[in-house]
Amino acid sequence: MNLLVFGYGYTSRAFVSAQQDAFSDVAATVRSPAKAAALAQEGVRGLVFNATGWDAALPAAIDAADAMLVSIPPDNEGDPVLRVFAERIGAAPNLRWIGYLSTVGVYGDHAGAWVSETTPPRPISERSARRVHAEEGWLALGRQTRKPVHIFRLSGIYGPGQNALVNLQNGTARRLVKPGQVFNRIHVDDIAGVLAASLRKPDGGIYNVTDDEPAPPQDVVTYAAGLLGVEPPPELAFETAELSPMARSFYGENKRVSNRRVRDELGYAFKYPTYREALQALAEAGDGRGEGEAGGAE
Repeated sequence: MNLLVFGYGYTSRAFVSAQQDAFSDVAATVRSPAKAAALAQEGVRGLVFNATGWDAALPAAIDAADAMLVSIPPDNEGDPVLRVFAERIGAAPNLRWIGYLSTVGVYGDHAGAWVSETTPPRPISERSARRVHAEEGWLALGRQTRKPVHIFRLSGIYGPGQNALVNLQNGTARRLVKPGQVFNRIHVDDIAGVLAASLRKPDGGIYNVTDDEPAPPQDVVTYAAGLLGVEPPPELAFETAELSPMARSFYGENKRVSNRRVRDELGYAFKYPTYREALQALAEAGDGRGEGEAGGAE
């Protein structure tokens, strides 16, 4: 099976690393020739795709792909992959699985209530509105070409090197308190696991990829501090905290996101059902403890 990845970043890299043995060829796009050349060290064929052009070998990679993962966000003009390659993707002879990485931000604010894949999107931010339009474009392509398109709505992503333990170590962790506020989150290894489960059942559809327990963000920081044996940072009231407009906008959306469809339809059992199991494993691997500690952060 040949895999083509549009946008080789933190999440798609974790998926390829976990599933590389399942593919005879993995090609992935990055923005520069230097980054493309560096991917050879990971056993990945690097191709350039950016706002000014693309690698001459990319159309042939689309033609040869059995599976395609898209993790490039939409821009002001829409989805860049669809804009350039929709017709080519629709005609790809071997393509039997398309995965598009979206966000639970498409649901907007629900005042802490539960949402599922049947909940109509009502995005608040412009970036989430773009995601809705991109989802619609990919689903329309699937309907037109009868290729299975899978929309994966991801909650807050964390994992090795990117988590509350590391934030505590580098001094960027904060305990912002907004009464009633909760967030879902998802370990990058579980994203990779859900994508793999979907590859085994390429039926198309929309899936929330999120953990079991929506939790106040300050609780996560407190738990991480306990694992490291350090004092957590002081609590800060959301109303008076200095935040960037983007950070403040995240707190304008409060919802609990259900992952039942992933469990029921894909049969996936989460490796890290809550942040506690995940942070425990990350701490044991060395995250948040600096160089020279057991495991070492990657």
